Amino acid sequence: MHLVTTTKTLIQKLRNDGSETLLEEVTSFCKHQDIEVSDIDACFSSVRQSLHKKSVIVEHHYWVNILTSIIDQQLQKLNNRFNEQAIELLKLSTTLDPKLFSYKLFSVEDIYLLVDKFYPENFSNQERIHLRF
Repeated sequence: MHLVTTTKTLIQKLRNDGSETLLEEVTSFCKHQDIEVSDIDACFSSVRQSLHKKSVIVEHHYWVNILTSIIDQQLQKLNNRFNEQAIELLKLSTTLDPKLFSYKLFSVEDIYLLVDKFYPENFSNQERIHLRF
């Protein structure tokens, strides 16, 4: 779950302020591999844009029209699959994993939170009170 949270954070950071860094890395990679790099300051034109008489540069087209759309889709997929409640449930559930069971990982408080937040209908009030003990 730590990796999922970190991945979501890094993707969001890339979306917010990573265009220059990414562009530098891609350009460096291309030069190292002898791959021709297009002029990112050139005007980009497409059939659709020529109909609207809009002019943008290549960098803007790739960053705004393509890369941010892909980043947004990936973030949406991660957020749908791993929302905050699912992440919390999975973290708390690791307490019950017998492979990970050790006194360092065992947490009565995590088990209590798991029961209280996610499975309250499966335990009576008295069982929940006794669970802490």
